Amino acid sequence: MIKSLISPFSLKRLGILGMNRRNRDYIARYNERSLFPLVDNKLITRKTIGQAGIPTAELITVVQVQSQVNDLLDLLAGYDEFVIKPSKGSGGKGIVVITGRDNDSEGEYFRKSSGVLLSADDLKRHVSNILSGLYSLGGTSDVAVIESLIHTVDEFTRYSVEGVPDIRVIICRGYPVMAMIRLSTHASDGKANLHQGAVGVGLDMKTGHAVRAVQFGKAVTHHPDTGQDLLDLSIPDWHTLLVMAARCYDVTGLGYLGIDMVMDKRHGPLLLELNARPGLTIQVANNAGLLTRLTKIDALSDAETRLPAEERVRLSQSWF
Repeated sequence: MIKSLISPFSLKRLGILGMNRRNRDYIARYNERSLFPLVDNKLITRKTIGQAGIPTAELITVVQVQSQVNDLLDLLAGYDEFVIKPSKGSGGKGIVVITGRDNDSEGEYFRKSSGVLLSADDLKRHVSNILSGLYSLGGTSDVAVIESLIHTVDEFTRYSVEGVPDIRVIICRGYPVMAMIRLSTHASDGKANLHQGAVGVGLDMKTGHAVRAVQFGKAVTHHPDTGQDLLDLSIPDWHTLLVMAARCYDVTGLGYLGIDMVMDKRHGPLLLELNARPGLTIQVANNAGLLTRLTKIDALSDAETRLPAEERVRLSQSWF
């Protein structure tokens, strides 16, 4: 088991990838800086992957300037469920999930996934904060992307509360090397962010079946809110999902990526976002080191990185 306090020698022996080596040998080596806007800006990401036929959630509207904020309710007319995201946000910051509307004598309210109600003014203020850059990388001005709400597949409803689980796949030179699913909890306010209290479940690369689960870096066996046995979890349509993730390398040209996807009840696997600086806690969820797997990918020829995505996935599943 990977422990929280362990010697550097033991970490190396276990094949644990550290932050410095990740930054030097994988992000800097395989990700050209000029390509970062493809993943750091959600609007550019949507356009790029959309042109390649990779499905995403429906785009409702984009709020680009402060003068549009006053028209927000008109822009959202007919939509009771939606998600608001900063285009240049990271780590789940600034994302608001609305699951319904409520009306009373004092006006209209929007219900978050946690059940908390926001007034129309609250919602406008949040969008205004997004535009000002409150949640963006580097604090630069931003735009608010509003998408349709994703409805999770029935298989996942017992494993997550107040939010949709997302699946993270690490891709190196087009090959899937490690994966996990992140399950929201009351502690994480319905968001699938591990540092906020979501549960991370490592996934077997061959089958998509759970291998280990952690919350706040500690091993758990059952979801803290639903009581569901986490090791019973298995991802439907696993092969399709891995091929979709592998194709993101072909589309973006970025050689080291975290691919975040969701399973929608109506549309199947959807790409949520791309991350050119994926975190390292996926190793804790899998109780396995990335470095051992990445070293194998490093040794591949350029020709092997140009194999069709289906073949790259097949090889990864045979190796890992």
